[in-house]
Order: sequence, then C-alpha cells, then structure tokens
Amino acid sequence: MSIRIGILGYGNLSRGVESAITQNEDMELVAVFTRRDPSTVAIKTEGVNVYAESELPDFKDKIDVLILGGGSATDLPEQTPKYASMFNVVDSFDTHARIPEHYANVDKAAKEGNKIGVISVGWDPGMFSLLRMVSTAVLPEGENYTFWGRGVSQGHSDAIRRIEGVKDARQYTVPVEDSVAKVRNGENPELTTRDKHTRECFVVAEDGADKAAIEKAIKEMPNYFSDYNTTVTFISEEELQKNHAGLPHGGFVLRSGVTGHEKEHKHIIEYNLKLDSNPEFTGSVLLAYARAAYRLQKEGNTGCKTIFDIAPAYLSALSGEELRKTML
Repeated sequence: MSIRIGILGYGNLSRGVESAITQNEDMELVAVFTRRDPSTVAIKTEGVNVYAESELPDFKDKIDVLILGGGSATDLPEQTPKYASMFNVVDSFDTHARIPEHYANVDKAAKEGNKIGVISVGWDPGMFSLLRMVSTAVLPEGENYTFWGRGVSQGHSDAIRRIEGVKDARQYTVPVEDSVAKVRNGENPELTTRDKHTRECFVVAEDGADKAAIEKAIKEMPNYFSDYNTTVTFISEEELQKNHAGLPHGGFVLRSGVTGHEKEHKHIIEYNLKLDSNPEFTGSVLLAYARAAYRLQKEGNTGCKTIFDIAPAYLSALSGEELRKTML
C-alpha cells in the first residue's frame, strides 16, 4: 500500500516534492491544494487534481501525510498547527529563533488530533542540524562552524526586488575561503558574520533607475546586507535569465574538536552539500520525513517531532533487515 501524500501550496518547494514522489515507489500524490484559483494551477502529475485549500478537511481519510510548501514568515506558523490536528504533517519552518514556539504550537495540535507533526526539516534547519548535534556529542570539546553557499538566497533576492527601481535580482551567499581554510586547519578561529560570508548581488534595474541609489539601499539594508561585504553588479534581463535562472545552493558543517588526556589530538568532522536545485533537494528531504511521520503515527506516536527525535531507519523504504545487510 502506498503512502498517500497531499501537498499544500505549489511553489518551487512543492514542485520539488512532487518530482521526488516519482522516485519513491511507496509514495503516491493524492492531491495538491492552493489558495489560488485551482483552475490556474497546472501540476505535472497526470490524473491528480488541484483543489482549493478550503477543501482540505474533506480529505482527512484520503491523505496519510500532508506536506506544507509555504513560507516561514507568515504561512507555516498558521498552517502547520491548523492542519496538524487533522493530518500527519511535515514542514520546512526555518526561522531558527522561533522554532521552540512553533514546536509547542504544533505539538499541542498534533496531540489533540492523535497525529504526528514533523517541523523544520530540510538541510538547514534539518540535516545540518543533525550533523551539528552528532558531531558535538562525539567531540564535546570544540567548536561548530556552518557555512552556506555558494548559492542563491531566495529571501535576500526578494528583498532586493522590493527596492524601488529594481526589476529583478539574484543574490548569492558565498563562504569566505580564508575562513573555511582556517577551520579545516583546526585553528578554531573566532569569526564574525562578515568573516564567514560575502554576498554577491546581480541586479536588473528599471530603465532610468538611479543605480547608485539602488546599490546604496542594498549595502545598507539591515538584517540582510549591512553586516556583510556585499558586491552589486548590474546586468541585463537577458543575462540574468541566461546565467542566473537556477536555484543552486549548499554549504558545509564543520566540527573542530580535540581528544586525549592533554587534548593533544585535533579532529575535523565535515559535512558538505552541493545542490543543483535547492527546492528539489529540500523537497526530497521532506518526503523522506513524510515516510517517517506515517510510520510513527502507525505505531501510536503523536505530537511534534524534529530531526533530532526520529531514528534514521524510519526514513528509508528498506526494511531493517535490508538496511543491516546493505548499509551497516
């Protein structure tokens, strides 16, 4: 029997989930739900319909796991608790400072509905979080370092597009190579925000726009660019579409630690991702945790879970016997 998947929202992330379903034989897409007019949303899976979000409650007995493709700013804080009382749910909530609050809200709703809510999965938060936790447990004396990129930051790109005179833009987050090298050498440097990453902005300006004013607005934007060394390059719309249409991303998690009675031995643990498509990779992670949510609920578990709470075997389509034989 296939695990029946529903998707709420149909942006880049949800399209990534949809494509991942085609690679998992124990999964099937049942329906996509949208706040838009369903007749305007064309999905790629033949024979599957698009419904208005308001119709979701009618699918309580038809969906095993609902994957939420909305944004962390306003969508997920409302949607995940709302639907965790009706369905097993999985989201990619990534506002780190608000995860404890989000966890409490989803936990309450999921327990009331006897469901499982898996939150904040993807690669960061998500897989990077798990590597930080495991490496810290293994090397308790040391430092964690996380570098993101080189990759497109969709949120920062959107922030640039909101500036007057900007027609389109892409922003790349880039690790500072010298800082990465120092960490890999076991130097345990103290790094500021500016030391760890730079930001590269490629901007298409409206005809007649004041480019100097746009560049100034970008570089001085608080919470986005003011704490970073930022470069702004103005390009044509054609060049943007030709060279910057994709959504690549990735990064590194490193743990630099010591062992020995005299702390004489240094160790580096590194986990590295290089992603051609951030939303497709993140969608694949969400789908693996949808499998885990389904299995956990079938065992009688309820409430909210994070990547720290779920054993890796729950993610795999293979049986325990197959895993021990082929991967242990």
